[in-house]
Amino acid sequence: MDFVTTADGSKTLYNAEIGECYHSKHGAVQESKHVFIKTGLDHFVQQTGASDVAILEVGFGTGLNFLQTAEHIGDKSYQVDYVGIEGFPLPLATIAETGYNESVDITVWSAYLDNYEAALQQQVQIHERLQLSIAHTLLMDFQSEKRFDVVYFDAFAAIHQPEMWSDVALAHVAQFVKPGGVFVTYAITGNLKRSMKSLGFSIEKAPGAPGKREMLRATKL
Repeated sequence: MDFVTTADGSKTLYNAEIGECYHSKHGAVQESKHVFIKTGLDHFVQQTGASDVAILEVGFGTGLNFLQTAEHIGDKSYQVDYVGIEGFPLPLATIAETGYNESVDITVWSAYLDNYEAALQQQVQIHERLQLSIAHTLLMDFQSEKRFDVVYFDAFAAIHQPEMWSDVALAHVAQFVKPGGVFVTYAITGNLKRSMKSLGFSIEKAPGAPGKREMLRATKL
């Protein structure tokens, strides 16, 4: 895999086998903050006043969304239990080369690198208000007794990985979402809106990150 510098100066990885970058070329960090933090996590906390938030990420990848979450909650009072799903975890050496230390506090970055490999095996404590575990499994094989408040759906685009956006895959994810929980993703299509509505979610078109006019936010009824 090769690194690509995106429009906001942050890097992303290009996966030649899939034919797509892990993050938006219009700005990797920018997209992460807008789609998942602002439109997902922030929205949920503002709406509910929650003091404990369980986050499920589909497509953990480089951990960029986790890092931005860790950075964001640094001055907040709520706690986060973060679970990532990743079928093909990246080597620690590759993650260390992403340069994402430039967008987060050094203590967050160091704790992530120090605990990344352990998190693939068990839940680890990143700091006093943040736990991380990474399920090394394909989406359809993922099982958990936990139910989640916020889902970051960050799979590769449907044109490259249509199975991740199928009704079956979305239904599998939906079962892990609490009533009132929020599902956010960078994409929005007619099929996606219909699927999420049929799974018992209300649908919102939110402003998209740079390069995309709109994105989807769905709330479980």
